[in-house]
Amino acid sequence: MTVHFIGAGPGAPDLLTLRGRDLIAACPVCLYAGSLVPEAVLAHCPPGARIVNTAPMDLDAIIAEIRTAHARGHDVARLHSGDLSVWSAMGEQLRRLRAEGIPVSVTPGVPSFAAAAAALGTELTLPGLAQSVVLTRTPGRASSMPEGETLANFAATGATLAIHLSIQNLASVVEDLAPAYGPDCPVAIVFRASWPDQRILRGTLADIEAQLDAGITRTALILVGPALAGEGFDESCLYAAAYDRRYRPQSAESPWAGWTPESEAQDG
Repeated sequence: MTVHFIGAGPGAPDLLTLRGRDLIAACPVCLYAGSLVPEAVLAHCPPGARIVNTAPMDLDAIIAEIRTAHARGHDVARLHSGDLSVWSAMGEQLRRLRAEGIPVSVTPGVPSFAAAAAALGTELTLPGLAQSVVLTRTPGRASSMPEGETLANFAATGATLAIHLSIQNLASVVEDLAPAYGPDCPVAIVFRASWPDQRILRGTLADIEAQLDAGITRTALILVGPALAGEGFDESCLYAAAYDRRYRPQSAESPWAGWTPESEAQDG
C-alpha cells in the first residue's frame, strides 16, 4: 500500500501529467482538495473508488482516512492543486505518514506560476532583465513569513516575482515593491489560470490596484518585474551563430570538435 501524492495541475484537467492520471486510475481511494482540484480529474478514478473531498477536513481526519486505507491494503491517490513542492501542506502529511511507516510517493504537477506565464504568453526570465523567478507570498492566517523573506528584500534583486495567495493584500504588495521597481514596473494578475473563467489584468505598480474588482478575491497570482514587458532584453547567446557549443562547434580547435552523443557515452 502506498499513498501517492499527486500534483493535479493549475486547473485545466488536461494539464494533469500522464503519470498522475495513471496513478489515479490505479488507486481504489482518492482524497482530493475539492476547493481547487477540478472534478473532471476525478473521472480517472476507477469504478467503485472511494472519493473523499478533504476541503472541510482537518489534518487528523485526513490522516485517519489514509490510516484506514492502509489497514485495508488500498493505495491512495492524494490530489493537491498545482505542484506539491510549494504551499501544498504536503510536508505535514508526509511527516505523520512516515512516522507511522506508511509508504508514500510524490508525483509533480504543473505549477500555477507556469500556467499563468503561459496565459500571458511570456517568458519570465529574459537576458539582461531578469534571470531569476522568486516564488513567494505575503503573510496570511495559515502561515507567517520567516524573518528576512520580505517583498522588499526580494524586489531589491530585480528578479521576476510570482506572488501567490496574496491578492487580498494587493495594496501592501504595491507599497512594498514600488520603491525598488518603480511605479512603471509591469504587473500582471492572472485569476484562475487555465480554468474556463480565467481572467488577466495587466498594468503597472502605479495603476494595477484600480483595475482590480470585487470578483477577484482568491486563486489569483500576481506577477511583477521588468521581464513582463517583453521588450528591451538581450538575445541569448545560446542560439547565436558564433556561440561554441557541443552540438555546433565553431572550429577544429573547439573542445566540442568531433563530439557526438555516442562518444560521450563511451567516455562514461
